Amino acid sequence: SGLKVREVFINVTRQQVEDFHGPEDYWCQCVAWSHLGTSKSRKASVRIAYLRKNFEQDPQGKEVPIEGMIVLHCRPPEGVPAAEVEWLKNEEPIDSNLDENIDTRADHNLIIRQARLSDSGNYTCMAANIVAKRRSMSATVVVYVNGGWSSWTEWSNCNARCGRGWQKRSRTCTNPAPLNGGAFCEGMSVQKITCTSLCPVDGNWEVWSEWSVCSPECEHLRVRECIAPPPRNGGKYCEGLSQESENCTEGLCIQDKKPLHEIKSQNIETASDIALYSGLGAAVIAVAVLVVGVTLYRRSQSEYGVDVIDSSALTGGFQTFNFKTVRQGNSLLLNSSLQPDLTVSRTYSGPICLQDPMDKELMTESSLFNPLSDIKVKVQSSFMVSLGVTERAEYHGKGHSGTFPHGNSRAFGTMQARNKATYIQNLSSISTRSELKTTAIFGHLGGRLVVPNTGVSLLIPHGAIPEESSWEIYLAITQKESSLQPEGTDVLLGPEVTCGPSELAVSTPFALTIPHCAEVNSEHWNIHLKKRSQQGKWEEVMSVEEETTSCYCLLDPYACHILLNSFGTYALIGEPISDCAVRQLKVAVFGCLSCNSLDYNLRVYCMDNTPCAFQEVVLDERLQGGQLLEEPKLLHFQGNTFSLQISVLDIPPFLWRIKPFTACQEVPFSRVWCSSQKPLHCAFSLERYTPATTQLSCKICVRQVKGHEQILQIQTSILENERETITFFAHDDSNFPAQMGPKAFKIPYSIRQRICATFDTPNAKGKDWQMLAQKNSINRNLSYFATQSSPSAVILDLWEARHQHDGDLDSLACALEEIGRTHSKISDITETEIEEPDFNYSRQNGL
Repeated sequence: SGLKVREVFINVTRQQVEDFHGPEDYWCQCVAWSHLGTSKSRKASVRIAYLRKNFEQDPQGKEVPIEGMIVLHCRPPEGVPAAEVEWLKNEEPIDSNLDENIDTRADHNLIIRQARLSDSGNYTCMAANIVAKRRSMSATVVVYVNGGWSSWTEWSNCNARCGRGWQKRSRTCTNPAPLNGGAFCEGMSVQKITCTSLCPVDGNWEVWSEWSVCSPECEHLRVRECIAPPPRNGGKYCEGLSQESENCTEGLCIQDKKPLHEIKSQNIETASDIALYSGLGAAVIAVAVLVVGVTLYRRSQSEYGVDVIDSSALTGGFQTFNFKTVRQGNSLLLNSSLQPDLTVSRTYSGPICLQDPMDKELMTESSLFNPLSDIKVKVQSSFMVSLGVTERAEYHGKGHSGTFPHGNSRAFGTMQARNKATYIQNLSSISTRSELKTTAIFGHLGGRLVVPNTGVSLLIPHGAIPEESSWEIYLAITQKESSLQPEGTDVLLGPEVTCGPSELAVSTPFALTIPHCAEVNSEHWNIHLKKRSQQGKWEEVMSVEEETTSCYCLLDPYACHILLNSFGTYALIGEPISDCAVRQLKVAVFGCLSCNSLDYNLRVYCMDNTPCAFQEVVLDERLQGGQLLEEPKLLHFQGNTFSLQISVLDIPPFLWRIKPFTACQEVPFSRVWCSSQKPLHCAFSLERYTPATTQLSCKICVRQVKGHEQILQIQTSILENERETITFFAHDDSNFPAQMGPKAFKIPYSIRQRICATFDTPNAKGKDWQMLAQKNSINRNLSYFATQSSPSAVILDLWEARHQHDGDLDSLACALEEIGRTHSKISDITETEIEEPDFNYSRQNGL
């Protein structure tokens, strides 16, 4: 029409509207007019948007059985516009389009049609509009599994050989095992029925018959039968002859023109000659065999020395004694320059040391506990557990002056008391680089492999390898740069360990022990076990705190004990959760003269607090001629991003000097925290003013900014001939990297069998092996043991791995004693009904 189109606008503030209309909703309308008329637009409503803070209904936590339905209700806060709702599981959004089992469309509620174990977690309802976002309270959902009985075993044989007896069968609550607080199986685990066996009747002879008529050979006969009564139901047949014959003419009868008595005498003489010659031949053969045996025995003794394993270990209970003659050149002797007396000097492995062979006889009389109620526990001394009769002489062990003392659970032994003289560490017992791999051949009896002085070991249980087969098993530590590169702030907490061969399949889990450097705290660390695949990639096996039935991890303060079913390459990775996560470092100071006779070099190392890390440093220093100047100390390095400072203090003036501005060195946090393989190394160069100065006294201060601090007091002589050598103590496993058969285990096999037979069968409460685990500080992931054929055996394997150095049999015996008292208090009905002995572990009853 040619008319102009006009656009108009007006700015209206919220304050103007509220002043005119008040706080109520309002609307706007545009009115246009001309000489042709008036036109109005539609109304546009304007509302104030908001979202209140509190949910009208928060989701509530639930415990549901597996495959049950889960419904979590959520009513979001009041708001304009209406809030959109989103669900989170463990802080991760839930997409119902990816999981048909989950529905989030029904009035903001979360519905899981069939609960799975993976559905356990913390659920949060998230409401949001254009104004804000609001979070509901978290609801914890636990999906539990009620226990189910396994199939009944076959009925046992009737316990009575004769007459009325009983048969029994059993079942276990492992199909499935209860999980996440699920109910234990209801009902009896053992059933009994009566049975009757026919009693065997032994046969008996009837009376002899009358003598027969005298025969042409001048003999007559008489007979009898085994029918009074005849043997029945497996009874014994009559003993003796069923017929007799004798001469009926008193020797007067003539046969072949000779008196009968002459014929018989010749036969007797012939028989006597045959017996005489046979006896002489057997005697000659026996003497020859004896001479050959003695010769071979003496030859073996002269070549290999005496190695006697005392059989009283089995009759005496838990204790194991190995009597071994000390050989010349043993690096573990306190004074290796002395020549040992091969006739009297012995070293003993085990908590008790017997100085004289006469003392050994005291241990041969004790009886194996029958089956467990005869244990005798001497808790007064941590070095002695005696299994035998109540009245027993006390054994006072005396360590031999030339023996190597037991170390503690760390590779760093305690140094002896020092005076003001100089101190140099003798590191002769540390292995060379070529010894970080150990191999041995194992069979059905199992055994233990140890990489000496590294804290790495492998325990092969009895029965893990099939009978009539043997395998060469190896255990090695990777010394080159690890292929496992942690991401972000993750840390490699210990050595990369390889065990094999990978094609060997074991029937029961083996135990792998790997040392670590983390200060164990689940609030600060999340520790993972990783395995390298055949393609060279690292895959996560499990988290240490994870509940799984594929493998088991038990984290001790200085080592991780892992139960595995497959060999391969494993490593521990630590993910710090907070800044309070602590990585334990070992601080050591080495020193040596430089090419310039007036200069003296101090080298300070900060390495992981693991034996193998310290061993690597010692090997490097040995090549450079360095000497350990002070006992290493422990530094707690926190993951708080603060750097590390190393400084030299209190240098004697006018005797020594250090270059200006070099007395203190600072290392960035990332260099210390993420150092996965190579230890941190700082060097300081000191100079003496005159060659007459032979003593050095100073302090080394190692501290983390706003963290832990350690001061090492250095007091040493720089002259080699003035140094006092103190032996560096290591584990006594350096001489025995491989042990096969029963001597590799602290618990004798016969006692181990009795423990497993006692605790594997659940009682009415189903707590037998679970109590054994609890008393041995195993309180989590019990479902792993429930899946094993013998949970008690796996628990004892884990005990063997944890106590390979201390052999703390006192604690195990006390745990058995406590369980015995607990059993006697639970119920007298269960054991009475199944007519089995009540194992009451009492110190007053021969324990």
